[in-house]
Amino acid sequence: MAADPLSRVFAALADPTRRDMVARLTVADATVGELAEPYDVSVQAVSKHLRVLEDAGLVSRSRDAQRRPVHLEAEVFDLMTKWIERYRRQAEERYRRLDDVLRSMPDDSPPTAAPPEGGTPS
Repeated sequence: MAADPLSRVFAALADPTRRDMVARLTVADATVGELAEPYDVSVQAVSKHLRVLEDAGLVSRSRDAQRRPVHLEAEVFDLMTKWIERYRRQAEERYRRLDDVLRSMPDDSPPTAAPPEGGTPS
């Protein structure tokens, strides 16, 4: 996987199963078994998905007696949000400049010459 944190996050979220797990973790922490329930895959496969999310810094695991809940690390989303926001602002600025150009253009097209009476246009 790529070395920079943002690339790891986007790569981890490229998989729909991992995106779904992240979405489910926004509601509450869950164990690997709980996360595996809706999928037709093994707990080991879910553990591999969680390892990718963990390596990207999106989730962490803790110990609560015998339970090992997976926790969403929301701070990582700040990194993504800042990156997305920067490009959103740049795109908005380009659209604003385009709006300015369009506003400066004349609204009506140049008049066309009317054909002479009883004749055809030349």
